[in-house]
Amino acid sequence: MTTIMVRILLAKIGDGYDQAQLQLGKALLDAGFEVIYTNTQDPDSIVASALQESVDHIGITMLPGSNIADLKKVIDQLAQADAPEIQVAAGGFLDEKDIPSVKKMGVAEFFPKGTTFDQLVAWAKEHIKPVVT
Repeated sequence: MTTIMVRILLAKIGDGYDQAQLQLGKALLDAGFEVIYTNTQDPDSIVASALQESVDHIGITMLPGSNIADLKKVIDQLAQADAPEIQVAAGGFLDEKDIPSVKKMGVAEFFPKGTTFDQLVAWAKEHIKPVVT
């Protein structure tokens, strides 16, 4: 039986904090996921990278200076590219009152600042599945 490796694109919106995202990438890699890291912050580039790399999931780190409209743009562009099956989760700096809005726009889960890598990996193992095309 062939095992299909789940492909996760890690991206960020906002400025700074590369180290935590790199550590998350290593934790996901160690857990058996294939990780594609991009330093891009532009929603257009995030979606283009996801499509080019044929990923199953996009994990977006929201950093200072980020805006939930950028998350909405990622979700909308995935739909326009006929790729709504690519799941998006996000985490980081976001006002708690905005989390329901983010989920309503189609983000699978939002992880507030302080979520541990173990919690993120456990969620990924349970919720991220390969996209079947």
